[in-house]
Parts: sequence; structure tokens; C-alpha cells
Amino acid sequence: MAGQKQYFSEYKKQGEPDKRIRAENWGVAIGLQMVDNLTPSKYLINIAKENIEGKISVYDAEREINRYYHENVASTQKEQDEQEADKVSARIAKLLSEKTFKFSPAEYKSIHGALFDGILDKKIAGKFRTYNITKKEYILNGDTIIYGRADSIAETLEYDFEQEKKFDYKNLTKRQRHRTY
Repeated sequence: MAGQKQYFSEYKKQGEPDKRIRAENWGVAIGLQMVDNLTPSKYLINIAKENIEGKISVYDAEREINRYYHENVASTQKEQDEQEADKVSARIAKLLSEKTFKFSPAEYKSIHGALFDGILDKKIAGKFRTYNITKKEYILNGDTIIYGRADSIAETLEYDFEQEKKFDYKNLTKRQRHRTY
């Protein structure tokens, strides 16, 4: 992902394992925002570096981002997009730093609710959608995607998670493993 390559590369080449892991977490978090064409602010990058360096915890980083946007209200579309990218990136980095995790449909909904609390309407954050959607995707050069039917989301996720649990990654060749990640 672009975020993983563009940001924090100085921590990935060498350094302490904890710094490398924190840098990877922030890179993933930012990269996921960039998929939706959301770019983090310079402020977030500086806060993330403080976390990577071990000067502040990931929890402090999230609090600092929230405090910053409480004091600096986003007024332009660019500022609003940066605010969303920053807040959600901080939440993703925090989630990735946690050692307990079980990916399931219920956990998926919980994660969605935590990531988008205060960003999306409470009727949407943490809930499966109840209507069908299509969406032009930036990451696909604006091609339109038709998403799965709303009435089958829960069952589809249950099936997908069950298949994932059964899949044996140990038997993949090195090339196949690289393609799956």
C-alpha cells in the first residue's frame, strides 16, 4: 500500500523490533485511508513518529489527534478529509497494536463502529448496511464497484470467515504467500 511505502520507511529498514512494528501499523493505517483518497495531515505524521519512537503510546497519539481537532475545527473539504484520515488512522494503529483479536462478523461490526464513531452517522457506524450500493472507487481509477446485496452480508461474512479458518497458509509456496498478503 502507498502508505506503507511512503511513510516511516526509516524505521523499517533497521532498528528496534517495536519501532518497526509500530511503523508498520501506522503505514497500514495510513495506507487504508489512502485507498479512499484520504491523505493524512503533517500533524498526524509527526504524532505517529512520536509513537514509533516510543515517546508516546498509541493511546496518547489518538488522544492528541482528537484534542488537535477539537481545538482546530476543520472548515475546508481538505481539512475535513485530513481529519477523517487522521482520526481513523490513529484508531487503526491502536487496533493493530492490541494483542487480542478474533476476526468474526461480530468483531468486524465492532471494529467498524470503533473506527467511524463520530465520523459516520451512528445509524451506520458499526452496523451492516440495509441497502444495496455501488460506488466509484478511487483505488480502481474511478471504476464502479457493485457491492454484495445488503440482505446477504452477514451470511457471506460467516461463510468467508469459515473458509479463512480452514485455509492452510503453511502449504503455500513463497510466491503464493506473497500474493495473498
